[in-house]
Amino acid sequence: AQGHGAKGENIYEFQIEFLEPVEPKLLCKVTQRQLNITVQKKESNWWERLTKQEKRPLFPDHESDAEMELKKEEEKINKMKIESRVPKDPFKHLKKGYLIMYNLVQFLGFSWIFVNMTVRLFILGKDSFYDTFHTISDMMYFCQTLALMEIMNSLIGLVRSPLIPAVVQIFGRNFILFVVLGSLEEMQSKPVVFFVFYFWSIIELFRYPYYMLSCIGIEWKPLTWLRYTTWIPLYPLGGLAEAVCIVQSIPIFSETGKYSLGLPNPLNVTIQFSFLLQIYLIALFLGVFVNFRHLYKQRRQHLGPKKRKMK
Repeated sequence: AQGHGAKGENIYEFQIEFLEPVEPKLLCKVTQRQLNITVQKKESNWWERLTKQEKRPLFPDHESDAEMELKKEEEKINKMKIESRVPKDPFKHLKKGYLIMYNLVQFLGFSWIFVNMTVRLFILGKDSFYDTFHTISDMMYFCQTLALMEIMNSLIGLVRSPLIPAVVQIFGRNFILFVVLGSLEEMQSKPVVFFVFYFWSIIELFRYPYYMLSCIGIEWKPLTWLRYTTWIPLYPLGGLAEAVCIVQSIPIFSETGKYSLGLPNPLNVTIQFSFLLQIYLIALFLGVFVNFRHLYKQRRQHLGPKKRKMK
């Protein structure tokens, strides 16, 4: 047909190869903005699509406003269909509130530990090393006991964090805190306690607020960078401090025989806890490697180069 369009006064035509036969008679209606053509099927059955070709046909003229509106409506309908398939969680807000409170409490706890240790270091200097455990242990006990909830959160699917790295870190820390330091008074006045607690607290100063903001859909880029960068020096240093702590405790456990297991006669064999600690040293470095590898993958995911979109 001849008409005035984007190319001016011209003869316009197009061809559509329908999926199945249609009636030869067409119903046409011309308006000021568009041409409406009604096509009737020969057989009233369901078609998988309108045309034989899977992609939408390209028209010689630009898409009309009506077509653009139709596309938007189709996108809205498809989005509503997808959302309707996803079951609504009645406890969604309750779970979010719990995660926000958990991360906030942990952030406040480790902030108190870090600030307290830093202030004491500036005031007392090296003397603050020797009574770190007696000053900080109660709050550290609280935070590390509460951290067991992270394993439960991962188990029940409340968070998407993998289970193994969480188990390795939390049980490793609690072993140092409760078994090595908590049960040996001789270890509690060692300077290494200061470094163990200090490295732990610095790591958590960035981890917990990052997770707390993620719960409400907020991403602060400087915090994201700190969360996935500070662990690079701190995790090896923390692992080294824990290893020194275990090495210093082995002679004490050997002398006292604490936690050693004596088997009954006729074997008359004693399993020394100090020997188990030597095996644990190997497991400690393996655990550091597991967490290091996990965090490196996360860092590449969050801070790595973004893939370019294909044109």
